[in-house]
Amino acid sequence: MTFQLARATFRAHRPAFAGTAVAALFAATVVSAATTLLVATDGEGLSAAARRTLAEHGVGSTAAVLLIGSVYMSIFVVASTMSTAVAQQHRELALARTVGARPRQIRRTAIRQAVATAVPAASVGCVCGAVVGRWWFDAMVAHGLVPDEVRFSFSWVAIPACLAVAVVTSCAAAFLASLRFSLLRPAMALDEAASGRRGLGLPRTLLGLVATAGAVLLAILLSRQPADDAGEGAFLVLILFCVGAGLLGPRLMGPAARVVSACVGRFGSSARLAMLNVRSQPRRFSAAVVPLVLVVGFGLTKIGMHTTAQHHTGSAGSRGELWMDYAGTSLYAGFAAIAAANTLAMISFERRRDVALLRVVGTLPGQVRAMAAWEAVVVAGTALLVGGAISVGTMAPILDTAFGSPLPHIPWPVLAAVVGGTILLAGLATGLPVHRVLRQRAITVVQAA
Repeated sequence: MTFQLARATFRAHRPAFAGTAVAALFAATVVSAATTLLVATDGEGLSAAARRTLAEHGVGSTAAVLLIGSVYMSIFVVASTMSTAVAQQHRELALARTVGARPRQIRRTAIRQAVATAVPAASVGCVCGAVVGRWWFDAMVAHGLVPDEVRFSFSWVAIPACLAVAVVTSCAAAFLASLRFSLLRPAMALDEAASGRRGLGLPRTLLGLVATAGAVLLAILLSRQPADDAGEGAFLVLILFCVGAGLLGPRLMGPAARVVSACVGRFGSSARLAMLNVRSQPRRFSAAVVPLVLVVGFGLTKIGMHTTAQHHTGSAGSRGELWMDYAGTSLYAGFAAIAAANTLAMISFERRRDVALLRVVGTLPGQVRAMAAWEAVVVAGTALLVGGAISVGTMAPILDTAFGSPLPHIPWPVLAAVVGGTILLAGLATGLPVHRVLRQRAITVVQAA
């Protein structure tokens, strides 16, 4: 029964699992590239001069940090998209419970879907990672970070690393996303599938508070350390803030969303409808916002550290190390952008029946598109507000220690690019699925959903 149920729900939610496959593919690609790069620059069998050059530029430690960050982001992105894909099947899984499916069959269904999605994506991503790793290695050689003596070769260690990150994370996320739901009584499962889960749950709330408190405490401790030591701890502060934001979800995003949506609601009926949609579905909304918070938080922090140093000292560091830092930041931002686009697209696809109902009652296509656009503005605005706060909270103690002022200096063109890119990403991920629904007959979508 689990095989047939997994296949049926898989077919019914193809866009969700396509997004999950893309996330697993990207994750496996980056983990494979980072693993291969770390092995290639470990210094084994090289001359003393070559090892000294690698050590002077911190290539080994940077590659290790890149790998750790890649694994962290991979776990976050894959788990987030897989959990959302399973959550979208709650109606079908609840119906299966009413006709006699056992809890373990529901969990096995979710795990089968995770395996079917992650294994092919991880396999292709491992191969792609070899290509990306080669490009990265050549760029490091061109920037003088790696001596010509070092030779690049694919590391077979990357294969189990990719499979472990993509497949194990997908299966764990699918199991956890289906565990509580599978244990509900069939009637309660149907009710929750229709109205959504209320509340976050005590364990998740406590873990979110612990992560946020840990970030604040670590930031305070770093403010009392030398500038170099404080800079090395910034990445951990940023990760803890992002983990806290992800766990607290609706409790954190809700107040920020109310501030943004209150401003948006003054721009006509479509904007007010978007505001009501956001406020009435906090869990769904927070799932869309959190990945964008990662994009904004990582991007502003990394850029702000360098532009502030440039402002105060006239130099942001050596060209080669700057390239490596920005390249790593681009990977992290790419992770988060894929997660954000996938989540927003899946949520918009899930709401296709709501959009079709608006068309049935006489709402014009232009009004629906305007509503979707304003929703994207609210999503992007909330992500900018929360992500900006996380970025400032991460940089403040380090900048205060280094330059005597906690405020970052970020040029206006950079801020405009971050704001515009965030809005564009949210707008495309939200608008394209809505546009696809509008091209179909409304009554057909209502009957099929």
